[in-house]
Amino acid sequence: MHFGWSSFGCMLKGGCSLSEGVEHDLTDMTKKLAEYINRGRMIGFREAREEPVMAVKPERSKVRPLTKMETYDGNFLAVDCSTRTLKRANNWGVYLMRVAYASVSGKKVDWGHRERMCTVVGDSYARRGLLQDRRVELESQMALDVLCKSDSVHYLFLDGPSFFGGKRKFRTFLYEKCKADGIRLLAVSKQSPTLHDEKGRDFIAAAYQISPYSMWVYHPMVEADKEKNLYGDVSIIKLCPDSPRLFRCDIMDYLTSGDIAELLSPLTCISEDPRCLGYPITLWLAHDFSTPSDSKLLYYNDLVEEALADTGLLDTLRLEELACNFPDALHGVKHPFRWERIERV
Repeated sequence: MHFGWSSFGCMLKGGCSLSEGVEHDLTDMTKKLAEYINRGRMIGFREAREEPVMAVKPERSKVRPLTKMETYDGNFLAVDCSTRTLKRANNWGVYLMRVAYASVSGKKVDWGHRERMCTVVGDSYARRGLLQDRRVELESQMALDVLCKSDSVHYLFLDGPSFFGGKRKFRTFLYEKCKADGIRLLAVSKQSPTLHDEKGRDFIAAAYQISPYSMWVYHPMVEADKEKNLYGDVSIIKLCPDSPRLFRCDIMDYLTSGDIAELLSPLTCISEDPRCLGYPITLWLAHDFSTPSDSKLLYYNDLVEEALADTGLLDTLRLEELACNFPDALHGVKHPFRWERIERV
């Protein structure tokens, strides 16, 4: 199994240009796929395990109310990364990865993004794990770059659980930067299928039923354990009285000695946007900005086909695509990214 990747390209702000990084990615793509055609791929390889299941009995004593705040004099930063398929077959895939940041301070919003292409040789299971690892690498580096250029960030949101160090985990250099600068680093997950109560039921739903408050935090469900790469206390938050949505929120270990309710209450002022009621708008914006347009996806698809045609690989690889994409054709889907309106990774 092989992974095609290179250093980060230039940060784009709204516009569209082909960076040196993307040009390198195209060269890397043709190299990896030529090697695959000539040598094949490793069979039977399996990536690192998924995150561990956590099962505990909910305790009402761990539920604490949050204070509703109308405003907060500070800056909220979030990063997110999308992965869209440009071409795929049973044994390889070519992907566009777009990482974005969003910064919210009062009514002021700033944002930026980078786009890179990535080629992975392997079965679908292995490709998924490797892409997940590169996503968190991109997000970690994007967040670090923004922090190094700004001294006004008070909160940083990551998308996903607070696992740091190793494969499929955020990079520890980001944790160390936030700890050294006193930045409130929180990892918020869109969904949390590995959290269960003592009977194997969904813990988030169980916590909802025992809370007497309209806005609250359940802390901790599980305490941080760096020996297991878990750098934050696993908690559950409800940030808006008008929304039933709850989210896993991992609070970094260096923040847990203080008042947790006081730490999290400022999040209530950014969780009332009707587009994502109950979810911090900064995270929603980062997710939205990380979504490439169909025209951009078609542009990169054309770049891929041109590069493969120039190296004489296109016809052979197209036969492998045809062996994989008949279900797409049955549904009238010409490009695989048309299936991916909702990312479930």
